[in-house]
Amino acid sequence: MLSSSASLSTKFMQEISATFPRAPITSSAGANWDHILLVHHHQPAFSVPEHCLPYHQICIKLGKPYLFRQVVDGRAETLQVVPGESGLYLANLNQSFCWDREAEFLQLYLAPELFRQISEETWGNDSIELIPQPSALSDPLIVQIGLALKTTLETENLDSRLYADSMTHALAMHLLFQYSTRKSAVLPSRGSLPQQPLKQTIDYIQENLNQNVSLAELAEIAKLSPYHFARLFKQSTGLPPHQYQIKCRVDRAKDLLKTNLEIADIAQIVGFSSQGHLNYHFKRLVGITPKVFSRR
Repeated sequence: MLSSSASLSTKFMQEISATFPRAPITSSAGANWDHILLVHHHQPAFSVPEHCLPYHQICIKLGKPYLFRQVVDGRAETLQVVPGESGLYLANLNQSFCWDREAEFLQLYLAPELFRQISEETWGNDSIELIPQPSALSDPLIVQIGLALKTTLETENLDSRLYADSMTHALAMHLLFQYSTRKSAVLPSRGSLPQQPLKQTIDYIQENLNQNVSLAELAEIAKLSPYHFARLFKQSTGLPPHQYQIKCRVDRAKDLLKTNLEIADIAQIVGFSSQGHLNYHFKRLVGITPKVFSRR
């Protein structure tokens, strides 16, 4: 039986691993993401016994089709699932699952408090509830966000926090818009950050390039919720916070490449986890590698 712990903790990840016959391919347990845990599975035919979790779950089917049987809140259903389909399962419901062959899937565990927070800040109502979607759900945006989070975990790992925060809030807002009891679609008007909070957050990013800052930290400086901060920051700068941070890191690297520092040392100074990560983002934004740039 999986734990009913209220936090997305390392202990919870250990209990997930112990539930399945194989260890997960990867997970975000060590990446310090807020409000979300990503787990990538490739499991043999198996039955997960009845359990109840305090988290909402999204299961994205990958790999080859397989026969899938589930019992959620007493309702049994057998599905032939195919890659790209997903299911949305709500917290605190009894559920069990089984599948008949090798299965690959992506699990996203989401903290309910994130949805209450966004609902209150956006619509002034923290009682908006998600509507379960346990059957084969075809929603390309859910799949796209899930795969984007998986990719950034695999490529950036400990540098992925700001990106993961932004994508998690985007996913939560999408779920509240499409699969909830919300009645009104009215959002706050578009705008931009006032000059002083914008300068303060930009200065904070610049002064902490080697730190894995979170969206919540930046939003606190601007005295806004993470969701509204991310939206207004992009309106003000043209870039989401995580992309702006990467741009600042690359700009700082360009200055340091004019010195005698080694490229690997520069990568560490500006906050990239490796020289390879610096090379990737530098070439993506500048068009050439740091080595070529330094020679010029």
